[in-house]
Amino acid sequence: FSFLQERLRYVLGLLLLLHGTDSFYVPGVAPINFHRNDPVEIKAVKLTSSRTQLPYEYYSLPFCQPSKITYKAENLGEVLRGDRIVNTPFQVSMNVEKKCEVLCNFPNKPVTLTVEQSKLIAERIREDYYVHLIADNLPVATRLEFYSNREEEEKKKEKDVQFEHGYRLGFMDGNKFYLHNHLSFILYYHREDVEESQEHTYRVVRFEVIPQSIKLEDLKADEKSMCTLPEATGSAPQEIDPTKENQLLFTYSVHWEESDIKWASRWDTYLTMSDVQIHWFSIINSVVVVFFLSGILSMIIIRTLRKDIANYNKEDDIEDTMEESGWKLVHGDVFRPPQYPMILSSLLGSGIQLFCMILIVIFVAMLGMLSPSSRGALMTTACFLFMFMGVFGGFFAGRLYRTLKGHRWKKGAFCTATLYPGVVFGICFVLNCFIWGKHSSGAVPFPTMVALLCMWFGISLPLVYLGYYFGFRKQPYDNPVRTNQIPRQIPEQRWYMNKFVGILMAGILPFGAMFIELFFIFSAIWENQFYYLFGFLFLVFIILVVSCSQISIVMVYFQLCAEDYRWWWRTFLVSGGSAFYVLIYAVFYFVNKLDIVEFIPSLLYFGYTALMVLSFWLLTGTIGFYAAYMFVRKIYAAVKID
Repeated sequence: FSFLQERLRYVLGLLLLLHGTDSFYVPGVAPINFHRNDPVEIKAVKLTSSRTQLPYEYYSLPFCQPSKITYKAENLGEVLRGDRIVNTPFQVSMNVEKKCEVLCNFPNKPVTLTVEQSKLIAERIREDYYVHLIADNLPVATRLEFYSNREEEEKKKEKDVQFEHGYRLGFMDGNKFYLHNHLSFILYYHREDVEESQEHTYRVVRFEVIPQSIKLEDLKADEKSMCTLPEATGSAPQEIDPTKENQLLFTYSVHWEESDIKWASRWDTYLTMSDVQIHWFSIINSVVVVFFLSGILSMIIIRTLRKDIANYNKEDDIEDTMEESGWKLVHGDVFRPPQYPMILSSLLGSGIQLFCMILIVIFVAMLGMLSPSSRGALMTTACFLFMFMGVFGGFFAGRLYRTLKGHRWKKGAFCTATLYPGVVFGICFVLNCFIWGKHSSGAVPFPTMVALLCMWFGISLPLVYLGYYFGFRKQPYDNPVRTNQIPRQIPEQRWYMNKFVGILMAGILPFGAMFIELFFIFSAIWENQFYYLFGFLFLVFIILVVSCSQISIVMVYFQLCAEDYRWWWRTFLVSGGSAFYVLIYAVFYFVNKLDIVEFIPSLLYFGYTALMVLSFWLLTGTIGFYAAYMFVRKIYAAVKID
């Protein structure tokens, strides 16, 4: 054991050392050095809107196109997120200013939008779409400046600066639509230190845009594709009338500024851009409350149990014919196999699979390996890990199925490998059909779907079978007491021992520990924010595991004291009680935070929420079940039974 500690210390030391050196970057995200005049390619990612939740690719709207359109090869995570990274005709060179230049190939000939195109643009503006571009893998951001609610004198001096992702496609004034047709790019570079004889190298550290809407008549363009911007006060915005053809010019300007920001910390702006002040206080508060409650619960349970066990063992010594009471009474039935053991073991196997995947993903992300700069890495990793964790899922499911006197291991393994993933695939497929109908880039392409099916049946299924085979062959869990031939009658239960009351009671503590984190996760998913608090998430995950286990132990103790020995399924259901609260929170979030009005976006929201709730129920139910099972085996091993 001491050898293991030494190795761990060595590995951690190595990691810290790597973090300390300047040359340590996340794999695959090395910095690009530019010389003056080097081209800095600007690519488009997608159009998004938190009102419709449907991403579209950049060229779904009639923007200026380059002579040859090339799409970047994407990883699984990017495809699932709806990113379609593509080149654009913007010509940007390192540290070269551009006052104003016309984007499309015709020098001073305006672009004519047909009625159909005008209608589409107007609709996208009404739906509040944002355009996302990247330069050197940095997403574009719009700077928002506003005065905070300070004293009047300070107001003049200080502005609060915030950034929002991408830039707005346009804006509405009354019933009129205006398109942002001029983009002022502001790129910040960091000058790298080089030896005197060498040429300076630069690195891009920030990418901002100021979108403007300028009427065709005010943009004076000449033969060389140059244009002059009007004075700020006198210009009118470019209106898009959806009932007729519109003429306009797409133009852009480039401005470079030197910055002190180092390349390694260039993402900091994006990660602090949400307007939510991180409630460190409330997160720490929930940690303290949970540990406090956990301590109290543990003390009560341990004291009560000690008293129980001492009493039961004393009674045996006296050999009095006193009437037994409490949980010792049901010792002959407590390990009686439940109904549907195959389905129970399959769900628990999937729960173990999810648990291992989430634990590893959060841990790896906490070490900084899955930062937002490596797009889609988080989703790709999660998908592959879920497939490979099938071994553990299968092993635990197989061993439990054997313990519950099951015999058909092949059917059990198939059930484990297909039950939960089948439900997920089914829901996703139905939702995908709706997204396809909307021609959104969020629809998973057919080849990707085939690839996912191949991963499921080619990697996950064989691994589950492998794990199940070994789990089923292994010695079953040894139960400390024998099961009677004839099942005992269960006395009538009090109202508070009802399943639903149990679910409501058991869900409060775990949910209370994590609901603040849930707000950030929901914002990341539904409002196009970045989620990066993985250190905290890891802490919250540990608290969730602890609180689920304890609540589950308390609930199973009460149940056995009421002489109800049917605890297998009930523990699994009740421990997942916090999933019910997650569902209620999701409805609250939908009503209060999102202004989604259409049918398909609402369907997407509740479809994906159903998947999250189901996964969360499996996860917390599995944690609670195994905690309760260990507890039940421990307490019955501690009492003397004739």
